[in-house]
Amino acid sequence: MKILLIGEYSNVHWTLAEGLRTLGHDVCVVSNGDFWKGYKRDISLIRSYNKIGGISYLIKTYALLPLFRGYDIVQFINPMFLELKAERILPIYRYLKRHNKKVFLGAFGMDAYWVEACMKEPRMFRYSDFNIGDKPIINDYTTEQAADWTETPKAKLNRIMAEECNGIIAGMYEYFMAYSEKHAAKLTYIPFPIEPEESIINHYNSDRKIRFFIGVQKERSIYKGTDIMLRALERIAEDYPDDCELLKAENVPFEKYSMMVSECDILLDQLYGYSPGMNALLAMSKGKIVVGGAEEEFYNLMCENNLRPMVNVIPNEDDVYRKLEWLIKNKGAISDMQKESIEFIRKHHHPKTIAEKYIEFWSSK
Repeated sequence: MKILLIGEYSNVHWTLAEGLRTLGHDVCVVSNGDFWKGYKRDISLIRSYNKIGGISYLIKTYALLPLFRGYDIVQFINPMFLELKAERILPIYRYLKRHNKKVFLGAFGMDAYWVEACMKEPRMFRYSDFNIGDKPIINDYTTEQAADWTETPKAKLNRIMAEECNGIIAGMYEYFMAYSEKHAAKLTYIPFPIEPEESIINHYNSDRKIRFFIGVQKERSIYKGTDIMLRALERIAEDYPDDCELLKAENVPFEKYSMMVSECDILLDQLYGYSPGMNALLAMSKGKIVVGGAEEEFYNLMCENNLRPMVNVIPNEDDVYRKLEWLIKNKGAISDMQKESIEFIRKHHHPKTIAEKYIEFWSSK
């Protein structure tokens, strides 16, 4: 197949492309590298945010469009797959749909269906980025995203693409559920792809301190619950200075971030999640333990009855503290849990396995 993947979140499309290429498919990834993260891509489409940046970006995008014709599959990372207003993206989407065989929408992150699922009554999730039980989480980021994706051009674009595309692929339990009520017939769940890094796995030796690691994106810290996890981690580091150390990264490029993850034993990520995102999977691919979202609903969707490599937490600082304290007091269990992490990745997330699932779904639609 000839496949075009447009946009990038956390290296999902590039990793998928590598899996597809091992199966013999011709793949082109077009993205901005997910901004400062700098992920690999075949065609770089980056916007400068200055007076002429928008015009230059639009001209470059339209100049590239003839190259994006004649593909068997085009997949968009999100409705906002370009750094343009939704009104400008819609005709580009329609052009790509018209000049290629099939188009697919990724449910991989923030969009109108996710916002609606989190905010509607009755609540779909016990907790999310937008609620804990019936109580809404109100901060600058959630307020902005709710306004951005509710009855707006972005929301309209999202619904048009969801209705017109050949199929929708959700990469996490939460996003699968968000689309399930309105688009079940064209929806599937396929886990994110990640390459197991067998050659660099270093299992924990209980003779030394446990290295806890947390990545902080300043503009999304509150939204992702990183602020709460960091407070719990700082308390642990203060209470158990002889048993653990804290490693922290703030807005670093992917290559540096990946190296920092390699140096830790335990990663904290996604306080409000039901399932692990790409950061967590990256850590697990290196044989690390993840403390974050890993609810039974996620394992059920994966059809996984035995492996439980992640330490699930609820959105509560004391619960995070207790789980970290348990790890400190049960150092002997860490190595076995790390082995489960890499086994989980091999079984459920290997790029070749995931690529095969994509090919099967794309071909069925």
